[in-house]
Amino acid sequence: MRPRCTLAATTLDAPDAHALARFYRDLLGWSVREEEPGWVEIAPPGGGAGLSFQTEPLFARPRWPTERSAQQMMMHLDIEVTDLPSAVDRAVALGARPADSQPQDDVRVLHDPAGHPFCLFTRGTAGT
Repeated sequence: MRPRCTLAATTLDAPDAHALARFYRDLLGWSVREEEPGWVEIAPPGGGAGLSFQTEPLFARPRWPTERSAQQMMMHLDIEVTDLPSAVDRAVALGARPADSQPQDDVRVLHDPAGHPFCLFTRGTAGT
């Protein structure tokens, strides 16, 4: 018999888990599900898989686009939005910065305050 498996959260390392959790909490409009020193989990209203953040003292910002011999992006978040320009403005106001490279006209690549790349897109477009 195969055990039931459920994705509970995706965890991002950061130099300050609490600061990065605040960024995504405010960006997504989610709430804190659990919090302890060096670790925070946020979740959407109504439940479902959340995002967790853990403090990593040796954290190195990922590079995107990828560069040889640099910390590579291992994953990124694709976040669907209803209004791309407004969502980019909000993310920047919260501390994100647009990536230098924007490979698609209908998707915006940004870096969160810890340097993780993430994509904002509207339905009908795909993340990078």
